[in-house]
Amino acid sequence: MSKPVYLAVYNTLADWEPGHATAQLARAGYGIRTVGPTLEPVTTVGGLRIQPDLALDDVRPSDAALLILPGADLWDTGDELAPFARKAREFLDAGVPVAAICGATAGMAREGLLDDRDHTSAISFYLAATGYGGGERYVEADAVTDGGLVTAGPTEPVAFAREILRLLKVYDDEAVDAWYRLFHGSDAEAYAVLEKAGVL
Repeated sequence: MSKPVYLAVYNTLADWEPGHATAQLARAGYGIRTVGPTLEPVTTVGGLRIQPDLALDDVRPSDAALLILPGADLWDTGDELAPFARKAREFLDAGVPVAAICGATAGMAREGLLDDRDHTSAISFYLAATGYGGGERYVEADAVTDGGLVTAGPTEPVAFAREILRLLKVYDDEAVDAWYRLFHGSDAEAYAVLEKAGVL
């Protein structure tokens, strides 16, 4: 049985960003466990109330297949989410992948995790405002994977999920490509490929 995927949850979390990834991972047999700053409930930007399964201090990389860090307003309003960026460093140092989207990419930048990795985000000057040292590694792309770290901007939840599916080898490359074409571009021909592969 696969180790679970940890989904970070915190107040102002951008609801739409991790959904494609978590839904497809769950369908593929991964358990999804939510990780909050504490065990206190959090409220997303869309008003959904989430009761975390685990508190961040209790999370160990050895217990997980992946850590997903969604965006949230709090990434840009102070240091409240900095412990999640430090936890991401712990995961990466242990060889366990991390996926960060939207504001979480700024958290990765502040933690120095993008200085030596190719990466992307909403736009280059958004990360430049963090004062990080990785500007030359910024890539204009929908999503980027380098060194076990996936990054994407807020408008690319489908590409973000695509990179996660590839990284964890959930499906073969043909199926992942077809999945992306279906959910990103409504490609009807991709549906047949996925149906044949048993993905849908």
